[in-house]
Amino acid sequence: MKIVAEYSFKGGKEFIEKNHLAELKEIKEVVSSVDAPSCKTKESKEKTMKGRMLYSPIKLNNIFFDGFKKRGWNTVRIQVNTTVPEINKTHKGFREIDMIKNKLGVEIQFGKYAFMVYNVSAKMTIFSKQSIIDSGVEIVPMLSLAKEMSTGVSYFEQMKTDLEMRGESDIDIPVLILGIDKDKLNKQ
Repeated sequence: MKIVAEYSFKGGKEFIEKNHLAELKEIKEVVSSVDAPSCKTKESKEKTMKGRMLYSPIKLNNIFFDGFKKRGWNTVRIQVNTTVPEINKTHKGFREIDMIKNKLGVEIQFGKYAFMVYNVSAKMTIFSKQSIIDSGVEIVPMLSLAKEMSTGVSYFEQMKTDLEMRGESDIDIPVLILGIDKDKLNKQ
């Protein structure tokens, strides 16, 4: 796969290039090591694409995770709880970030659109507040790749639009969003 677009949210690109250049190099190595054709293994059962072979988010995630783990990156999970006095209950759960190395967090997202902006606007902020990360990278498909996945998968162009329209907040952290695509574009 290849990186075809970047969006620097709250100075993410500049911060990461200054403070995490070695980790950014590894991220780019992982992306370029993914063999896209080997991930086109999901047969669609959706009405509009029945029988069509699509890119499998599970297979893509597994290959990305393997590439990061080989380079010493780790998944980090934190326990969370909050009390709801109105019902006299405590909710316990966890938050997990895909990969972290030297305080740089990475999320790989081939899911629904809400998860992409949630990663940047909430999850990465939570991990930063816990002093686990100081910046993040979000790896997402470009629209051209998302069109070859199940319906509802979000894409770089949509995420960039949402973040530009939302604007930055004092609690946001520097994040670099990377839009990825196949090495060779298929003729449509």
